[in-house]
Amino acid sequence: MFVNLHVLLINCNFLFRILQIKKMKKLKSVIFLLVSLFSYTQTFAQRVENRDPFILELVNQVSDKQLETYVHKMVSFQTRHTLSDTLSATTGIGAARNWIKSEMEKNIAGSKGRLQVSFDTFVQPADGRRVTVPVTMKNVMAVLPGKNPEDKRMIMVSGHYDSRVTDVMNTKDFAPGANDDASGVAAVMELCRILSKYEFDATLVFVAFVGEEQGLYGATNLAKRAKAEGWNVHLLLNNDIVGNSYGMETDIKDNRSVRIFSEGVPAGETAAQANARISAGNDTEGPARQAARYIKEVGERYVDQLDVKLIYRRDRYLRGGDHTPFSQQGFTAVRVTEMNEDFRRQHQDVRTENGFKFGDLPEYVDYTYLQKVSRMNLAVMVNVAMAPQEPENVVVSTSGLTNKTVLKWTTPKGKAPAGYFVLMRETSAANWERKFFVQDTQATLNYSKDNYFFAVQAVDGKGHESLVVVPKPGR
Repeated sequence: MFVNLHVLLINCNFLFRILQIKKMKKLKSVIFLLVSLFSYTQTFAQRVENRDPFILELVNQVSDKQLETYVHKMVSFQTRHTLSDTLSATTGIGAARNWIKSEMEKNIAGSKGRLQVSFDTFVQPADGRRVTVPVTMKNVMAVLPGKNPEDKRMIMVSGHYDSRVTDVMNTKDFAPGANDDASGVAAVMELCRILSKYEFDATLVFVAFVGEEQGLYGATNLAKRAKAEGWNVHLLLNNDIVGNSYGMETDIKDNRSVRIFSEGVPAGETAAQANARISAGNDTEGPARQAARYIKEVGERYVDQLDVKLIYRRDRYLRGGDHTPFSQQGFTAVRVTEMNEDFRRQHQDVRTENGFKFGDLPEYVDYTYLQKVSRMNLAVMVNVAMAPQEPENVVVSTSGLTNKTVLKWTTPKGKAPAGYFVLMRETSAANWERKFFVQDTQATLNYSKDNYFFAVQAVDGKGHESLVVVPKPGR
């Protein structure tokens, strides 16, 4: 009880000072932030979860029935092989992409005309491997522009809509691809349906990639385009195989765990950046890894019965996904994937052997689980989009030998933050362990930079946190 009262008194004093400074303006926002601070300063086992009612309302709009409808419709095209029929209105990749685009276009009216839906079209040359002749490929993309002209952040969510059977060059046979990856595209479409009705400071982008099974071609094209056109792709959440909750061989039935794959060392790291990383010992502190930790914190905050597992790899063992081309172009990108895979449902000809039915069919998708994963994506996108931008020029002072840590930064552009969180953890810890709230653009902590990792994030009056920035050494 003493600890509780002590923390409460500190926070009440903080509230009194804030109210003096703000002259009683935005009282509700300040009180919301105070509650958030109270939860962060707990030194006992009990943990307080503070959810923004608006984000929670959006999370609860995600429908398992709507997700199931999307998956069944995509399966109805028989095959979505990248090299399959493009002329039929009912069968093949052409029919599938036209339908996805038309469904996204239904959201334009609800967005009051703001949502922009288009094909990202390109010609993929023959590669001598899985693309035998030059072929026109099309990503399907919906963009919801941000309302703040000073905020250039683009927060993207993706899945791939192409499918395959055992033979990756088989363009004719039934390739339902219900979980790989109609599940991911269904999540993208559901988030587009819900979020396009609202306005956010940052821009939201919803993408269904093509050509993933042939070599990540759709993602590669869009990532290069984003780089060439100067897009600020702030975060890409790539959802690939996110609808199954059963583990082959292990017989694990787990509908509450989801994996986030993230690289510690950025794929596009320069030689100078590598030297700085090695000097600071930041091998686990790349932007994708920070994003993964953020996803875990926010996802578990808003989605009940969900455990976000951080996998310290870019992708599954010797495998790849559509987030990788974005990482290679210098953007922050992670992969979202179910915890336990059933490989009898992936890349399989639909058939029955010894009484077992193989194939990636819609009846084997766990739509309640897919709903949870979709809700996690939504909560993260909205929390980032509503948060201030990251603090800039974040440095940790190296001007002298000391057992303290001095951090400094500059105010971000756009919406002014209510303050900042300085994050701290043991170097051996997977997740951030402590958050110190400050209003200034510097902080001095009685903990040595040699013994801990530190980072800084901005926060608004309602508790929406920006992504995390790891400091660079500076004098």
